[in-house]
Amino acid sequence: MKNMNAVLQDLRVRYQAAKLDISDCRSVPLEQLDQWIKEAIESGCDEPNAFVLSTIRGKRPRARVVLLKGIQQDKVIFYTNYNSAKGEEIKKNEKVSMTFLWLPLQRQVRIEGTVVKIDSKISNEYFNSRPRGSQLGAIASPQSKKVKDRAELEKLFANTEKKFSKVAVLPRPKNWGGYAVIPDYVEFWQGRDNRLHDRVCFELKKKSWKLFRLAP
Repeated sequence: MKNMNAVLQDLRVRYQAAKLDISDCRSVPLEQLDQWIKEAIESGCDEPNAFVLSTIRGKRPRARVVLLKGIQQDKVIFYTNYNSAKGEEIKKNEKVSMTFLWLPLQRQVRIEGTVVKIDSKISNEYFNSRPRGSQLGAIASPQSKKVKDRAELEKLFANTEKKFSKVAVLPRPKNWGGYAVIPDYVEFWQGRDNRLHDRVCFELKKKSWKLFRLAP
């Protein structure tokens, strides 16, 4: 077998699934995002609402996969522990980026913008809609903090489950809730043959979205 570098260098995929032009896009980027997510769901790809959230700690970028849970007007919404690593980074730097990738559709979306906490009522509604196990996990887990081993984590969950065994409606932890990203730059990428990919961008200028194309 070839060495791994040779294998990686030889990997090739032809991008011929679709095309994208400015004339194909909605006038508002989050409407276009909504359409592409619907098509990703219909394609049957795994976790169509998954995206990579990138934050900054000092001068060091950090990234992890998060799940999108809402698109509301000019905002995209996700939920997490406010005391997690990403929560702490957001407190210090409100600028974030999001990257979606849908391989079956040969598509990618990049979003840059400012993140803010959402209204607590919305966080409560979403928390109450989650499976009980997910609720207990959110209450029990000291997210991003060091734990000795898996047994410690399972003990935290078991203790929480016991504590709330007679509570029908679990309370949302104050350190858990939603964030909304308000975009000011959104790029839609459609894979094309010969590496001549389509890149259509929306940039917010003086409260108005400007569309343009970038070279691949």
